[in-house]
Amino acid sequence: MDLQEYMLRMGKQAREAAKILAKTPTKVKNQALEAIAQQLRQQQQLLLAANAKDLETGKAKGLDSALLDRLTLNDLRITNLIEGLHQVIALPDPVGAITDLNYRPSGIQVGKMRVPLGVVGMIYESRPNVTAEAAALCLKSGNATILRGGSESIHSNQAIAQCISAGLQAASLPSTAVQVIETTDRAAVGELIRLAKYVDVIIPRGGKSLIERISQEACIPVIKHLDGICHTYIDDQADLDKAITVAYNAKTQRYGTCNTMETLLVAAGIAAQVLPPLAEKYQAAGVELRGCPVTQAILPGIQSATAEDWDTEYLAPILSIRVVKDLDEAMEHICQHGSQHTDAIITENWNRARRFLTEVDSSSVMVNTSTRFADGFEYGLGAEIGISTDKFHARGPVGLEGLTSQKFIVLGDGQIRQ
Repeated sequence: MDLQEYMLRMGKQAREAAKILAKTPTKVKNQALEAIAQQLRQQQQLLLAANAKDLETGKAKGLDSALLDRLTLNDLRITNLIEGLHQVIALPDPVGAITDLNYRPSGIQVGKMRVPLGVVGMIYESRPNVTAEAAALCLKSGNATILRGGSESIHSNQAIAQCISAGLQAASLPSTAVQVIETTDRAAVGELIRLAKYVDVIIPRGGKSLIERISQEACIPVIKHLDGICHTYIDDQADLDKAITVAYNAKTQRYGTCNTMETLLVAAGIAAQVLPPLAEKYQAAGVELRGCPVTQAILPGIQSATAEDWDTEYLAPILSIRVVKDLDEAMEHICQHGSQHTDAIITENWNRARRFLTEVDSSSVMVNTSTRFADGFEYGLGAEIGISTDKFHARGPVGLEGLTSQKFIVLGDGQIRQ
């Protein structure tokens, strides 16, 4: 295979498919999504068999538990994939929506129309569910997409790609509207991020090293987040039962996701009450605790947290804990060590909650709930193509609207500029 020629052909095919998708009616796009969902349901055993090959290879290569968890497909996750497709079907189609239409003194009307980005390139590791989610969101928003999953999920991704291709053809749409790169050669990534003539935006999902590389080398705009160093701050006016329940869930519901809490901040006035019962639950779940000196005095025997811990996304059953003086010190810690992904406060004081919402500069800021809710599915977006910690062009979970742009439209009746 001539890799450069292969990628160039994919780019050209995607650009042609994007022209068709941009004018495809919502009804037809929804028919394609429904056909893809049916294929996933019908081919469920094929998907599980393909995934089993990837898991076997991954275990043989010594992939850690977090990566294996991301790689795993099971009946529930396939069901969630299908449900996500149906949620996308139910969502309003943003393409073609006209807003802010106003008359100007000249008599012309000026407004904005929402339009697809064009061709989206996705580069991601481990998670085969991203293949279906990205395809669904790009399709509904009128974008063609080129998907490059990690080599560890090659069999799973190709099995899902077959379902997507069959669904597109059933709706009389070009199968090249969604293309999954078939080679595991890493050089394909380098070729994709240089296809500036055919690809409009790159969205990487994966480890920090991958995203840093894409950001540095791409000749195309990138929507990204580098880390998911998420915090939960338990205020001294928190409800203890609520604080324990939420903080436990934020860490233990799943370890290998970017919205999992990695650092727990606790107000000094409540630390001695909340930390012992919470630590008992964490340790029963096998979570390794690392604490500041004050935390260690309350919880004898836990490890000391180092300066590096405050800046680490563990993606594992490890939690760093710091006791802080008050809300201001908590927000200062988040400002210094956070990644602008997701941060939460547990408090019954609404004035403090409002301050936290206003002053914490993250893509999702939460009150009295688990950081694990920072997710397109949970936000009602149907699915997400990623979570952006950028401030342009999209921020937070990127759904349909984040995959579109706006152009100005002008309506006149013969007016000329004087």
